[in-house]
Amino acid sequence: MLHNITTRLNARLGSNTRKIPSEYLMDKERVKKLVRELIIEIGEDPTREGLKDTPDRIGRMYQEIFNGYESESELSVQFSEDSDTVVARDIQFYSMCEHHMLPFFGKIHIAYSPNGMVFGISKLVRLVEKFSKRLQIQERLTKNIADELFAQGVKGVIVVADAEHLCMKMRGVKNDATLTTSASRGVYENKEEKESIMAMIRKTSSNSSF
Repeated sequence: MLHNITTRLNARLGSNTRKIPSEYLMDKERVKKLVRELIIEIGEDPTREGLKDTPDRIGRMYQEIFNGYESESELSVQFSEDSDTVVARDIQFYSMCEHHMLPFFGKIHIAYSPNGMVFGISKLVRLVEKFSKRLQIQERLTKNIADELFAQGVKGVIVVADAEHLCMKMRGVKNDATLTTSASRGVYENKEEKESIMAMIRKTSSNSSF
């Protein structure tokens, strides 16, 4: 049993930042069986009308909300254009906390300094989805996005994430606090450069709900 689990995990993960997509596809039928068992353990009847199709719905939902493991950001698609700074703000994201498997969600802001090439805004959204649609923590999510974008050869990157965490809102301390994380790479690790770009991000995202 342990060998089978290890084999499945090694095939799927490698590491949280593995590069090769489609190494593992979720076994939807197995997920359905596990969800049915969970329903029973909770104390419910998995055959009653409101629950009989729940395992199938959750199986399909998990394939959607965890497809970051099988996706690519397509950052290789670039365009010849130069600019001092590019800022993409208020990119909405939804992720699942790996500690309690409850959602955390919010907005991510990305700033980068191109090196003769720029990315389409849709590719930045795909980059966010690649790392948010998996079991995550916000701190790692922020670093994952910054690292992959910086690896494309840009001069500098700053990623800022603002999020609400249901694992804190609906259980435990039951508090409405939000969490902000940031990661900077390259030229934006310089204090003055970083402060300038952070001011730009916060100014342009002033209409955000965070």
